[in-house]
Amino acid sequence: MAQNLKVTHYRNLDPIPNVIDNGEWETLTTGAYCNYDNDEAYVATYGRLYNWYAVNDSRNISPVGWHVPSDAEWKELEMYLGMSQAESDATGLRGTDEGGKLKEAGTIHWYAPNTGATNESGFFALPGGYRASYGDFLHMGYIAPFWSSAESSSSLAWYRSLYNNNSQVSRSSNDKEIGFSIRCVKD
Repeated sequence: MAQNLKVTHYRNLDPIPNVIDNGEWETLTTGAYCNYDNDEAYVATYGRLYNWYAVNDSRNISPVGWHVPSDAEWKELEMYLGMSQAESDATGLRGTDEGGKLKEAGTIHWYAPNTGATNESGFFALPGGYRASYGDFLHMGYIAPFWSSAESSSSLAWYRSLYNNNSQVSRSSNDKEIGFSIRCVKD
């Protein structure tokens, strides 16, 4: 997809809870979404933020014909854009300009300098920020984090991040309670 996911229901039409309260968000072990700053005005541009439990729910968060990419599928994209296998398997910031190829060019949505942003891939990554496990909303304009469907441990899952101040791609794992953006890929 060339935009962040915005769904409020699983594929079977069951609602995904919109959790506004920080204390409730912090203790969840089931799927939920929120809007950045709990403000619907951000959804049209940045989509919604989801915890990883929503990604992993058997009712499927992705529309029919789509799925949340695995860690391996993220690596495949990164290698297509120029990373080596060894770089894609590493953690932290990796590669050279692959992140820039994924980011929307310019500074309409990204804070300057938006280093290396060319969007030559057509991915149009936008810096929707995230919701911390304790509930605070952080770093819109600076960071574009995206969940993968893969766990890295019982409490952590893999994700990718793009930043306004470099052109690399970060591969890390984080708490499943955090709210990140989702980009789906075709089945």
